[in-house]
Amino acid sequence: MLLAMYSRRLACTAARPATTQKYRTVANGVRRYAQATQIDTKPPIPLYGIDGTYASALYTAAVKTSALESTSRALTSLSEVLKKDAKLPAILSAPSLTSEDKSQIVQELQKHTGGADKGDTVKNFLQTLADNNRLGILGSVCEKFTDLMGAAKGELDMIVTSAARLDPKTLQRLETAVSKSEYSQGKKLKVVPKVNPDIVGGLVVEIGDRTIDLSVSSKVSKMNKLLTDAL
Repeated sequence: MLLAMYSRRLACTAARPATTQKYRTVANGVRRYAQATQIDTKPPIPLYGIDGTYASALYTAAVKTSALESTSRALTSLSEVLKKDAKLPAILSAPSLTSEDKSQIVQELQKHTGGADKGDTVKNFLQTLADNNRLGILGSVCEKFTDLMGAAKGELDMIVTSAARLDPKTLQRLETAVSKSEYSQGKKLKVVPKVNPDIVGGLVVEIGDRTIDLSVSSKVSKMNKLLTDAL
C-alpha cells in the first residue's frame, strides 16, 4: 500500500518538469509569433520641415490604428477643399484665431473628410494642429502625406509642369512613354500635373531626382547664354 502511494508520488513529480517545459514552449512560440507579426509603423521615407514632421507623425498614428487608407482618403478630401477655396489657407494661418475659432474650424474641416476618418485619427490630428497654432500648414502636410503613401506603395512621382493644363490623354501618353524608359526605375509612376505659365511652353518632367526640361523658357535661356558667350 505504502509502496504504491510512493510510486504514484514519484510519477507525479516526474511529470511536472515535462508539463512546465510544455507550457514554456507554447509561451515562447506565442511570443515569437507576436514579434513576427508586429506592424512596422515607421514612415517609408524621411521627411523634413515642420510639415514633414507632422505628416510622419500622422502616418505612424494611422498605421497603429489600422486607419492608413481611410486617413489618406480623408486628407485627399481636405486637400481638394483647400484648393477650391482660395481664402481658406489665409484663414487657417490667421494669428488672431481664438480657441473657439479653432474649435469651429476643426469641426468644419471634419465635415469635409468624406466620412473616411476611421477612429477619429484625422480629427485628433486637426485638433493637434489647432492646439499648436499650425492649421496653416495643413495643405503642405496633406502633400507630404501623399508622398508617404506613394512611397509605401512603391510609387514614383512624375511631376509634369506645363504652361497650360494638359488633357488626361496627353498625360497618359507621357506616363506610358516614361514608364518604358530607364527614368521609371522599374516603379509604378504617379503623375502629378502642375501648371506654371512662366515656362512659356513645352514641358518640364521631374521623376525622382531627374529632370527632363523641354520648356520654351529653358531653350530661350540656353540661347541667351550662347549669345552672351559669343559677345
